[in-house]
Amino acid sequence: RRNCRGNPNCLVGIGEHVWLGEIDENSFHNIDDPNCERRKKNAFVGLTNLGATCYVNTFLQMWFLNLELRQALYLCPSEYAAGEGIPKDKDYEPQTICEHLQYLFALLQNSKRRYIDPSGFVKALGLDTGQQQDAQEFSKLFMSLLEDTLSKQKNPDVRNIVQKQFCGEYAYVTVCNQCGRESKLVSKFYELELNIQGHKQLTDCITEFLKEEKLEGDNRYFCETCQSKQNATRKIRLLSLPCTLNLQLMRFVFDRQTGHKKKLNTYIGFSELLDMEPFMEQKNGVYVYELSAVLIHRGVSAYSGHYIAHVKDPQTGEWYKFNDEDIEKMEGKKLQLGIEEDLAEPSKSQTRKPKCGKGTHCSRNAYMLVYRLQTREKSLTIEVPAFLQELVERDNCKFEEWCNEMAEMRKQSVARGKIKHEEVKELYKRLPAEAGSPYDFISLEWLQKWLDESTPPKPIDNTACLCSHGKLHPDKISIMKRISEYVADFFYRRYGGGPRLNVKALCKECVVERCRILRLKNQLNEDYKTVTNLLKMTVKGNDGFWVGKASLRSWRQLALEQLNEQDEDTEHSNGKMNGNAQNKDESNEEKREEEEELNFNEDIVCPHG
Repeated sequence: RRNCRGNPNCLVGIGEHVWLGEIDENSFHNIDDPNCERRKKNAFVGLTNLGATCYVNTFLQMWFLNLELRQALYLCPSEYAAGEGIPKDKDYEPQTICEHLQYLFALLQNSKRRYIDPSGFVKALGLDTGQQQDAQEFSKLFMSLLEDTLSKQKNPDVRNIVQKQFCGEYAYVTVCNQCGRESKLVSKFYELELNIQGHKQLTDCITEFLKEEKLEGDNRYFCETCQSKQNATRKIRLLSLPCTLNLQLMRFVFDRQTGHKKKLNTYIGFSELLDMEPFMEQKNGVYVYELSAVLIHRGVSAYSGHYIAHVKDPQTGEWYKFNDEDIEKMEGKKLQLGIEEDLAEPSKSQTRKPKCGKGTHCSRNAYMLVYRLQTREKSLTIEVPAFLQELVERDNCKFEEWCNEMAEMRKQSVARGKIKHEEVKELYKRLPAEAGSPYDFISLEWLQKWLDESTPPKPIDNTACLCSHGKLHPDKISIMKRISEYVADFFYRRYGGGPRLNVKALCKECVVERCRILRLKNQLNEDYKTVTNLLKMTVKGNDGFWVGKASLRSWRQLALEQLNEQDEDTEHSNGKMNGNAQNKDESNEEKREEEEELNFNEDIVCPHG
């Protein structure tokens, strides 16, 4: 039910319904359960997105699940590992990229938090958290930075990990058509960059990458043997492949017409097993790879969108979707990209998703595929080194303290809420003043605040309702409520404030003055009729007065303005009631000046009166 605002006795609909009846104790606080932030059993740990750093998070999770890389990073000596350990009173601040990465990996492995904050790592790389970088560029630059940093390590397992894991070799082979001379330029690669335009299958993209090109016309090749420019053919031959094969699908291409990058949203099919033998120069090795990660870019534009990663856990063979703080395990050890493909906004030239057989997948959003060499070996079990584990435990202690603090705050809020609940239930019953019993006036706004569960009320402040005589202004009754003296005593005892406005606080002088003005206003209507009738009579002889026509038209208006002014004077005489009372006085003066020019009959008076 609504509150009758003009009626000081109406105490319904001022916020009491929240308290009457049973209350769920969770409504007494707005603190989420801290245990929601706790890592679940056998779950992976997420990474906070710091604005536009989802592309970094996807790579971190993928590298974390490369067990050999993680192991090597854990073997990186830290000054703390050798020395005294980290002083208890100081926060750990990693100095090098390796230290940042090994600390992040240790937290991803053994933290109790549901997700951790990678801002130290991102800051160390000097990345702008608000700007999305080119993910493929980032991965290349970071790998070369890591390789460079690790090259100073003494332990060869650590020093060579990037080459061992990610580095393969190919040769640019050029053959002279004239003499058949073959020249080779051997080069290292950390990923193969595959053009996808015009292709439907990954294997077609690899075939095109190795395709022979003709060097003719202006492009002819200078042959050492012939000592002249000759027509020739050039192609790439794969010499050796790494354990982890990174295949970059060139989805983001430069559009010559617009001068900007654009994203190709074409479907590319790829299988869970990839046999690279047909593409190799030497056919006598083991070249069967299995899919271990798919990096996805959701969105139509090359300049925005969201990055996520589907990565296979090498220890269990389960697939997980890593999306910043949230990680979802896929059913039945299967990679499921279905939902990712529906998320791109539909365009007019919507291509239908091709059918995929068993063990194959199709994606128009995958921009990087990671394959791992198939091996029989059992996957590694990796322990976090002692000095890193100590840091992780320290962070876990901080987390537990935070959880306890939040739980305690929740408990206190609930306890306060329960006390308040009892207080309101008890007092609301006794709020109405019974007939003939002593009562107090109290501000409706304050009562509503008292009933608003979220804010403990401030002291009672009735100054805004006082008249110039320091009593309750008759016009302010509509924003006051009349309550029993018993409840008022309780309120002033507990919350303080004032001044108290009891039965004696009603201001007789203001009421009398208001009544006088109201009577005159009513009388004015009667007088107007009388004067109008009198004016219809013709004046005999020389008796009577000269009155200006304009004054006759406006005398009632002038009288009314004069009464209103008196009325306003009684209303605004209390400076406290209106913060800008002074301005009101000024505007009244302006009005008076105008009116002084227009006093009754002044419209016909000459300068000599």
